[in-house]
Amino acid sequence: MKRRSLPVAAALAATAALLLTACGSGDDRPSDNDKIAGSDTGDAAASDSPSTGTPNDAGRPSITLPDDMNYAFEGWETGDATKDAALADAQQALYSVDDAITKGDTDSKALAFYFQGDALVSEVKWVQAWLDANITWTGTIRYFDPRVTLSDKKTAVVIYCAYDAKAYNKNRKTDKVDKTASADSPYVLYNTRMEKNAKGVWQTTGLLTKRGAEQCSG
Repeated sequence: MKRRSLPVAAALAATAALLLTACGSGDDRPSDNDKIAGSDTGDAAASDSPSTGTPNDAGRPSITLPDDMNYAFEGWETGDATKDAALADAQQALYSVDDAITKGDTDSKALAFYFQGDALVSEVKWVQAWLDANITWTGTIRYFDPRVTLSDKKTAVVIYCAYDAKAYNKNRKTDKVDKTASADSPYVLYNTRMEKNAKGVWQTTGLLTKRGAEQCSG
């Protein structure tokens, strides 16, 4: 299963950065033999079984992920407070998807907290695809080269890359890990639209991804 070739993913258009509204449509269906691809502060920081929520901060839900879901974030701080806040919530959004997959919960509070609108609809479908395939994932996903463009004080486009060659499907019932090599590129480009809500949370309202993007693998 290609972790970020979403069942609702579309090819990333170069002119879409400030016009993002949602994932496009597609007919990718997960299977137990497909390899996953990527769902992540500091330079080359790694997190093992992260407790990713920040309780009492704008009502953010607490998220605790399994020990075998590992994340590495490189260059995830810009020095600009507004941009770093958007990046922090982009990270939490990634965690919330994996939290929903782990718990088998498409009605996840965390998922609805960090995604809104069409992006939430898309991610719910994506989580359901994992549940239908009876799999989760294990290993390490690397996130790097984040770029944040602020349209105004409450709107941003966040673009970053992921490398998922060391993340693998795991059967939910048997815990069997499938390390079958994939012919697909392990590099994925994310292009997200984020909007700051009244509580100060940067929510993802649009998401496009592209596997094998030259910006990430070049």
